[in-house]
Amino acid sequence: MTADARPPGLDAVIFDLDGVVTDTAGVHAKAWKALFDGYLKERAEARGEPFVPFDAKDDYLAWVDGKPRYQGVKSFLESRGIDLPFGEPGDAPDVETVCGLGNRKNAHFRERLRLDGVKVFQTTVDLIRGLKALGVQVAMVTSSKNGSEVLRRAGLDDLFEVRVDGVVAAQLGLKGKPDPDIFVKAAEMLGVEVAGSVVVEDAVSGVQAGRRGRFGLVIGIDRGGNREALEQNGADLVVEDMGELTIEQIGERLGAPR
Repeated sequence: MTADARPPGLDAVIFDLDGVVTDTAGVHAKAWKALFDGYLKERAEARGEPFVPFDAKDDYLAWVDGKPRYQGVKSFLESRGIDLPFGEPGDAPDVETVCGLGNRKNAHFRERLRLDGVKVFQTTVDLIRGLKALGVQVAMVTSSKNGSEVLRRAGLDDLFEVRVDGVVAAQLGLKGKPDPDIFVKAAEMLGVEVAGSVVVEDAVSGVQAGRRGRFGLVIGIDRGGNREALEQNGADLVVEDMGELTIEQIGERLGAPR
């Protein structure tokens, strides 16, 4: 496509980071499993109860995927009937609070990041560069407070005009997914209307946020058998990889009635 072929009405595309741009959703899942298996095993031994491990697929997708860290901890613990004090963000990783466990998860994630590095989904990166060449604005959103570090390790520091990550969300008091705050803020920072903007997400909570924010198009990415849940929660279309779509097709779907 040439610069003259920018689809009419397509002003911006807002991409989730983990699982969409970078192959780090699996790193998060491993970090969550390390956290919860360690904690649940300690708790089970102390109480003489059976140990039921964290499922890195089903539990991850149902309770923590796409959510801010502390919200993910709270959601999963509630699913197991565990009620802990919320605590404070500065709690040490060995403190038995929601924040303490969240900080322990972050330590696991950063260690995995150091050991494994960051892989990217090149088809998504190529699409982003193609959008920019046409004058379509792009932004990155993530609930993670490690977004900048992930982009740096992936060599993608210069890819996005706007970033709204967990650090920015905390500073501005934005609610996490499934609330649409971080996506709406990204559109606002780009200076575009949500009706002319596309959300690309791999998490159910992110798809819900895109729909609640009334974005013109919500694209779900199914990386692991999550198509039905993405469709049921608001994705206008679901693909396994962004390489399945052209910019022209995205523009056509943006203008199509739901």
